[in-house]
Amino acid sequence: MERSQERNGGEGVAGREPGGEGLRLRREIGLWSAVSLMAGCMIGSGVFMSPQGVLVYMGSPGASLVVWAGCGLLAMMGALCYAELSALVPKSGGEYAYILQIFGSLPAFLVIYTFVLLVRPAAIAAVSLSFAEYAVTPFYPGCSLMPQAVLKGVAASCILLLMLVNCWSSRLATMLVNVCAVAKVFSLLVIVVGGAVVLGQGRGHTETFLLAFHNTTQQAGRIGMAFYQGMWSFDGWNNVNYVVEELKNPKQNLVWAVMIAIPLVTSLYLLVNISYLLVLSPNEILSSDAMAVSWGLLLEFLPLTLCCPRNQVLGAWAWLVPLAVVLSTFGSANGMFFGGSRVCYVAAREGHMVLGVTILDHTVESVGDGDVCVGQTVWGQRGRATGAEPSW
Repeated sequence: MERSQERNGGEGVAGREPGGEGLRLRREIGLWSAVSLMAGCMIGSGVFMSPQGVLVYMGSPGASLVVWAGCGLLAMMGALCYAELSALVPKSGGEYAYILQIFGSLPAFLVIYTFVLLVRPAAIAAVSLSFAEYAVTPFYPGCSLMPQAVLKGVAASCILLLMLVNCWSSRLATMLVNVCAVAKVFSLLVIVVGGAVVLGQGRGHTETFLLAFHNTTQQAGRIGMAFYQGMWSFDGWNNVNYVVEELKNPKQNLVWAVMIAIPLVTSLYLLVNISYLLVLSPNEILSSDAMAVSWGLLLEFLPLTLCCPRNQVLGAWAWLVPLAVVLSTFGSANGMFFGGSRVCYVAAREGHMVLGVTILDHTVESVGDGDVCVGQTVWGQRGRATGAEPSW
C-alpha cells in the first residue's frame, strides 16, 4: 500500500499514517459537508418534539430562551476545545483518540467499548424508533397507539438501510448527510416564517413576552435540569471530530465548521422557540407531547387552510411537520452511523477491537466492517429496548 502524497489535508488515495502506524481513509469531506454533518447531527427530533422541557424547569419564556442561548454557547465552547484537541492529536475517533493519547490504553479501551456497546447503539436505536413513529403516522390516522410490530419493523429497516448505505460508499453517506441537513434547516425555517406571519397578522400570543421573566425559578437543580434538556438538542456537535482524518484541510475547516454550524443551529433554535411561544399558549405548550405537531395544528397562515377547521394540520400541507421529523431523525441516525463506524475503525487500528474492522474497500471507499460492527450492535440494542431478541 502506497502512502498518500497529500500534505496538510490534500486529497490522495488511502495509505499509511506517517511512521507506518496504520491505514487512513481519503480526505473527501469538505467544509460544507463538515457543516452539514455537524448541524445535521445536532438538529434531531428534540427541537420538533419536546422543547417545552426547558420552559417547564425554568418557569418563564424569557429564562427558557436564555437557557437555549446558553446551551449554544456551551456547545460552541466544547466544540472549540475539541478543535484544539484535534490540532494536537490529528486522528479520527474523537474523545477515544484524545483519551488514548493523554491517559493511555486502558481508559481508552473502556471508553471505546462503552461507546460501541452502549452509548452509540442506544442513541441510534432511540432515534430510529422516533423515525418509525413519525414515518408510520400517516398510515394510521387518528390512532394514538401504533402497532408495535410495525414500529419495530420500520426502525429495523431504517437501521439496516443506513448500515448498507454507509457500507456501500462514504461518498453516498456524505451526500445523504448534506441532503438531510438542508431539509432540516428548511423545515425549521418553515416554523420560523410561520411564527413571523402569525405575528404580522396580529394573532400571536404577544402577551407571553410582556412578562417574559415572570415566575423564573431560582433553584439551582431546576436550572441544571433545564440546561440538560437543552443540551440534548445540541448533541452531535462533536461528530466531525470522529472523521478528522477524512476532512480536507482539517486545521482550518474544522474550526470554520464549528463557527458556522453551531451559531446557525443556535439561532434557528431560538427563532423556532419564539415561533412556538407566539403560536401556542403556555398551557398548550406544557401539555404538548410533540411541540411542532401542536404548532401545525393551530397554525392557519397558509391560504389553503382558510377552508379548513381550526384543528387541522396546515390544511393541505399537513404532511410537512411529520416529514420534517422523519428527515431529521433519519439524517441524525445516518450521521451517528457515519461517525460511529470511524471510531470502530480507529479503535481496531490501535488494537482495541477486532483487526478486521480496519479493512478498507478501495472500490467504494468505505469502512465496511466498521459499519457492520455498529449496525449489529445497534440491532441488539434495538432488540433489548423493544423486547425483541437479536436474530444471530
